[in-house]
Amino acid sequence: MGIRSFAADLLPSALQGRPRLPTVTTGQTPAEVNTFAELADKLGYLGKSDLKKVRDAYKFADQAHLGQFRASGQPYITHPIAVASLVADWKLDAQAIMAALMHDAMEDCGITKVELIERFGAPTAELVDGLTKLDKLQFSTRAESDAESFRKMLLAMSRDVRVILIKLADRLHNMRTMAAMAVNKRSRIARETLDIYAPIAHRLGLNQTYRELQELSFAHINPWRHAALEKAVLRARGYRRDIVTRVQDDVGKAFVHNKMKAEVSGREKTVYSIYRKMREKHAGFAQVSDIFGFRIVVPTLPECYLALGVLHQLYKPVPGRFKDYIAIPKPNGYKSLHTTLVSPLGTAVEFQIRTEEMHAVAEAGIAAHWLYKVGRDANPGDVAQRLGALWLKSLLDIQDETRDAAEFLEHVKIDLVPDAVYVFTPKSKILALPRGATPVDFAYAIHSDVGDHCVAAKINGEASTLRAELRSGDVVEVLTAPGARPNPAWLNFVRTGRARSKIRHYLKNMELEESQALGHKMLSQALRAEGLTMPAREPAAGEPPSIWPALLRWSGNRTQAELLIDIGLGKKIATIVAKRVAQSLREQGQKPDAVMLSMGRYGHDENTPAQGLVVIDGAEGASVSLAPCCRPIPGDDIVGYLGRGEGLLVHTADCQIGKRLYERDPERWMQVEWSEEPTRSFETAITVLMRNSKGVLAQVAQAVSSAEADITHIDMGDEAVGETAEMRLLVSVRDRLHLADVLRTLKRNPTVLRAQRVRP
Repeated sequence: MGIRSFAADLLPSALQGRPRLPTVTTGQTPAEVNTFAELADKLGYLGKSDLKKVRDAYKFADQAHLGQFRASGQPYITHPIAVASLVADWKLDAQAIMAALMHDAMEDCGITKVELIERFGAPTAELVDGLTKLDKLQFSTRAESDAESFRKMLLAMSRDVRVILIKLADRLHNMRTMAAMAVNKRSRIARETLDIYAPIAHRLGLNQTYRELQELSFAHINPWRHAALEKAVLRARGYRRDIVTRVQDDVGKAFVHNKMKAEVSGREKTVYSIYRKMREKHAGFAQVSDIFGFRIVVPTLPECYLALGVLHQLYKPVPGRFKDYIAIPKPNGYKSLHTTLVSPLGTAVEFQIRTEEMHAVAEAGIAAHWLYKVGRDANPGDVAQRLGALWLKSLLDIQDETRDAAEFLEHVKIDLVPDAVYVFTPKSKILALPRGATPVDFAYAIHSDVGDHCVAAKINGEASTLRAELRSGDVVEVLTAPGARPNPAWLNFVRTGRARSKIRHYLKNMELEESQALGHKMLSQALRAEGLTMPAREPAAGEPPSIWPALLRWSGNRTQAELLIDIGLGKKIATIVAKRVAQSLREQGQKPDAVMLSMGRYGHDENTPAQGLVVIDGAEGASVSLAPCCRPIPGDDIVGYLGRGEGLLVHTADCQIGKRLYERDPERWMQVEWSEEPTRSFETAITVLMRNSKGVLAQVAQAVSSAEADITHIDMGDEAVGETAEMRLLVSVRDRLHLADVLRTLKRNPTVLRAQRVRP
């Protein structure tokens, strides 16, 4: 639906008389702090010595930013002061306030980390460094720079959570004051905020910050929709004011009648949350009834459940709309009882019931531990670190497996999904996973070894597929096998960044190991053709020095393993490397072995591919693959194409695609042959033309099965079925003789007009 029709459907008059680009408004914004005197008024919780350090940091930042101005025309120092004010609202310590004041000093003013350590100490300097973007000149693209800077910040956050709190305050102030920027820049920053920073705030439990970042982002990304919805909400507020007043009065009287102390407050949902609900339910504004919600704050935890009973006696609950986040808290520490009731006017109204401390955590998350630190012996920073420990640990795990910054950012985005399901291990341990998670995600959440060796799963005691979607309350049991390993197809359905990074890391390592083994085999065979054997890495006493250091300098590789991997992947040609080895050995006075040389050259002619023989038995793994165009099987004449960085690709000798590759790149072809005893079956494609009659598909399947072959895929095409139909099958066979048996069995069926192998 277009923006105009969407808005018009919401509110016919919403856009009348508006300018071409509407003014973005997001409700009541707190008064901005612009001077250090205003900031100092908020720092009464700090001691005199700490306040002096903060003042020194302000003077240093003021001097560093002297002469710099923001896009709005204000002196630049007003931004660090405002960020420090937001950090002070969370009652963070002096080091965090100082870092907030100087967070742009290294990036924009050329101040070094060493200088900050000398002036303000290592902890403050580390915080500032964690907030500083990397030099954009080091990277080829902006996306690469942003991804690497984001990775640096998150890894700094995993060491000290104050880094991300200061960054969120910085982003929140930037979002509040973005009106002076260019439209395209506003949209880019708002999209990044909505995709990354708002979910991080939610993950850390800072719900108030999360809601405001979402609302501001939506206002800048879709200003017309935001304006239309905001006006609709204003009108609905007038229509439904009587509902709020009546419900609040009824609930207040019910608690007084039951002699319970409770604070009842009504709240209005944000414009963005209403918009998202409309998108999810494919509904218009009029169909979204729960625009208002109510919060009940009681003194103690047992009273939360008593309050729930009072509400359910007052109004009827909506079935299936009760959630107990006290018994099973959200991953970010959020605790509340949620219930939806039917109001006297027939509308659904949501209630949240919690204690005062739960409310503080619900609104401020990790920052709530600084707010409540007075009178506690425990270091609030340690408590906060424990609250986010699981997610921070998952970041470090992903970092260990993923060296590419863009891939790391992709995994973290996946892990920032706010919706969660709660599942149980057979020993009743609770695990929180993102919505849509599968048993494979569950297996990797337990331990990477469990995920790597996972073969099957049981959900609630019943066998299930590994791609089944888990639901809250499921009891999941993972079955493992010692010889099992991750399947590349798992990447199509896993949801957690941890599982995705572990699978990719395992497959990458497996591919490198197999490529190294293939490269070793190919280089050994190429050396045999030169009458040589593979030179030792460490020669015995009395022998000439190893040629490997010089060979690695020539090839540009750091290690012997890396050179062999490059040969196995086709990045380097084994015969060329072998000739270089032969030259180096000749320079040392070594001569080829005459017997080996004659054996290596025996039968070699100009029509034979240039490289040594490789035997294919079906167990080669990722380094050797069979071409999908011709799908060779044992018994076919085959040749191997060593693609650049793709490993060895095996074609049939008569494959037209393979012949075109040979004409273009003849030096990359090598001799391959089938093993006498292949280790598995091989897929090949056949077409079957048949008369269209009842049960014909079952007859074809029966014929293939009677020939002891398996059908792995069936394709009927998109054409309408007439008197005849053509079917393309992928069948798994042992060799050409087995395939011939399958085709003969099919042709015996009277409904089959033609059955033949597919040739490219």
